[in-house]
Amino acid sequence: MKTTPLSRAASVLIALITALGLTVSPTAASTEKRVRSATEIVAAMQPGWNLGNTLDAIPDETSWGNPLATKALFDKIRSEGFRSVRIPITWTDHQSATAPYTIDAKWINRTKEVVDLALASGLYVLINVHHDSWQWISKMPANHDKVVTRFNASWAQIAAAFRDAPSKVLFESVNEPQFDNATDEEKMSLLAELNRSFHGIVRGSGGRNADRILVLPTVHTSAEQKYLDALSAEIAALNDKNLAATVHFYGYWPFSVNVAGVTTLDEETRKDLIGYFDRSARTFVDRGIPVIVGEYGLLSFDVDWNAVQQGEKLKFFELLGYQARLNKLTTMWWDNGQHLNRQTLGEWKDPGLFAQIKSSFTTRSGTTSSDSIYLPKAGAIQAQTLTLNLDGTSFRGLWHGSTRLYPGRDYSVSGDKLTLTASALTRLAGDRAHGVRATIQARFSSGIPWNIYVISYETSVLSDATGTTESLTIPTRFNGDRVATMEAKYADGTNAAPHDWTSYKEYGRAYSPDYAGNSIRLLKDLVSQMRENTPLTLTFHFWSGAKLTYQVTRTGDTITGSAA
Repeated sequence: MKTTPLSRAASVLIALITALGLTVSPTAASTEKRVRSATEIVAAMQPGWNLGNTLDAIPDETSWGNPLATKALFDKIRSEGFRSVRIPITWTDHQSATAPYTIDAKWINRTKEVVDLALASGLYVLINVHHDSWQWISKMPANHDKVVTRFNASWAQIAAAFRDAPSKVLFESVNEPQFDNATDEEKMSLLAELNRSFHGIVRGSGGRNADRILVLPTVHTSAEQKYLDALSAEIAALNDKNLAATVHFYGYWPFSVNVAGVTTLDEETRKDLIGYFDRSARTFVDRGIPVIVGEYGLLSFDVDWNAVQQGEKLKFFELLGYQARLNKLTTMWWDNGQHLNRQTLGEWKDPGLFAQIKSSFTTRSGTTSSDSIYLPKAGAIQAQTLTLNLDGTSFRGLWHGSTRLYPGRDYSVSGDKLTLTASALTRLAGDRAHGVRATIQARFSSGIPWNIYVISYETSVLSDATGTTESLTIPTRFNGDRVATMEAKYADGTNAAPHDWTSYKEYGRAYSPDYAGNSIRLLKDLVSQMRENTPLTLTFHFWSGAKLTYQVTRTGDTITGSAA
């Protein structure tokens, strides 16, 4: 570097001052804020939350049941510890369907208004092209030129509208990219083409878009290695340090929806989660490319909230949070109105779930093999043993309300085995009426306490019923027990549809227990596909370990059922 007389004089002066033991106050120029890397910015966004089913709703912001986004909403999100919000946006119904594909100025302005509200609450913001992905972008194999032209026109207008937005606003090219009737190789090639167009349009629009963080998805936002590798090659070819990758994660599908008998966070489910996050990190993070898990949750949240048992649900999110931290991934929880009550902004619909997710952002929590101990209503109560899952914590003891249980008298610990004594369980069971008789709290050295429910039950009772191919409602006395899963098999050993590759049917689609209504409904997906005049045997598996069989028969559009 060439040295000028002035710089030489400055160097001499600084050396003299240093020799005298004095300090030099930095000038404004020398303390100019350092430009942060993409990795630093994405890390600062952890944890994130999705404003789902709002600006992405079809056709308008409130069409899917959520209220208009407000500053109070974003203030609530920020106060709960979230540092970023993903704002999915569907442009289709606010855009001309033919060239030049003009986006309605009112929609652009509303989008900018919502982004500004989030920024004013101190949040980073990620915006995208959302349901357009399946509305028209998916038609790219058959209508290549039209889709590319519309995609380019969309991003040209979005980029222009947000050209001067602060660097805390990030752009995501397209949500969950999919392409109709295309091979995997074609899908990866088509997505690469769209991502290149997106990159070129945004960078070429100037202003702060010249170095804004741009987020590129894999095909289907999947972390299959072939899709990760394809995106990795795209990012390398673009040679741009301000890029991030994104995937979505909704868990091992059989667990996520409770099908095929996967009712617990078993080894396969854990392996799937760990592998998903590890592959994403090894492909990108290890090479200096940040990763955003733009959506995560369980698929059953859209079908039946109770499909995945509560304790197993909490274990899933505890592990997910840990793996995200371990692999340095930024996560954005999918919430389409399922979790935060947006009408009141005062409560989470499942406070226990939110507490577990929030805790997982910073630490681990201990759990046990089950959150329930089922005790038969009649007969002598026996000691019960659970396995401690310490997950890096240490066990501190058991409490019943504010009362600490005594080691030796009430419980014992041997290795990872926690045994509650017969005398303690008898006391906690009280009058042994059906249902939860006591809630024990296991406390660990970090994280949130783990609830263990002491439940008194008798074998459930199913009664005869008549219905139609729309549904059949089975009167049920649950007697304190709860359904874990259900099998459906014909006498010849074949499985009933849907999902006839397994005898275990999907909770919430084939059947749905109603504990308040004392019934189990067999749903249309199951009963409408039953064979005529061929008895179908159902086996209900309960969390207590009990099994009950029930036989249903279809005659025309009538379904009859009776206890086997």
